[in-house]
Amino acid sequence: MKIGYRTLKTAIGTPIAIFIAQFLQLENYISAGILVILCIKVTRKRSVLASWHRYAACLLAMGFSFAVFELLIGYHPMAIGILLLLFIPATVKLKITEGIVTSSVIILHLYGSNSITLDLIWNEVVLITVGIGTALILNLYMPSLEDNLKNMQQRVEENFRIILKEIARFLETGDESWTGREFNEAANDLEKASTLAYQDVENHLLRSHHTYHYYFRMRSKQFEVLERMLPLISRISSVNDQAKEMAGFFDDLAEGIHPGNTAHIYLDRLKKLRETFRHTELPKTREEFEVRASLFTLLNEIEQYLIIKKHTKHILK
Repeated sequence: MKIGYRTLKTAIGTPIAIFIAQFLQLENYISAGILVILCIKVTRKRSVLASWHRYAACLLAMGFSFAVFELLIGYHPMAIGILLLLFIPATVKLKITEGIVTSSVIILHLYGSNSITLDLIWNEVVLITVGIGTALILNLYMPSLEDNLKNMQQRVEENFRIILKEIARFLETGDESWTGREFNEAANDLEKASTLAYQDVENHLLRSHHTYHYYFRMRSKQFEVLERMLPLISRISSVNDQAKEMAGFFDDLAEGIHPGNTAHIYLDRLKKLRETFRHTELPKTREEFEVRASLFTLLNEIEQYLIIKKHTKHILK
């Protein structure tokens, strides 16, 4: 059974918060542990935002509780329903809805007291400070995702390399034995990698450039281009000199897949290849014309593939 970091932090933080609250002789000290359980998050940025939302919502809940319980209705079960009818829309308006559940703990404490005093308010403020603060401190540590992202990058690049190699082999020989398994693998890896890269972004509060995020977004766009190439390739019914020249280009492109940005080199070669095609003899049959048209369209698609990488900023080294 694998224990995740979030579970581990919850198991560590809950008794610590309860111990601190009990040491400070706070009423309802056990609720400090409940606040930790509610506030542990999967990313650093989300944790900071959630802590602020919960703290603000708890303070707001105290104000609403005093107004409803002490000034308007009193300590009656119906008062809680009316309080929530007022409180929840207020949190929506202030965009702190994440704190509704946490605030409910405080609201019930105040309701159960039958009398809201300054000492009780101070007790609740310290209580939420201990609970939310403990969770926030634990959430400031997040394990590095660098190794996982690096592995995903290598897997994606290897699948791209195989896809381009198989396209080259088909253009050169007409061999249709490739199953296309790498397309499914690349799609799954890109989806997982994008999620992981976004999590990495959320774990860095001050970093302005998130290279893996940009990198996997670039590869996802390139993958869409590769998917568009398949119908074009399937319409190439015969092997000719132009197809073999393009096969060589795809083969070299496959060997050049890496994180660095060398797209301009291949774009220059692509330009020369297009000029060569334009000066070749015109097709004589309908079949030759269709093959030539598919090859030209394929050239345009691979150009888009390269332009995507050329224009990607903050590329990995």
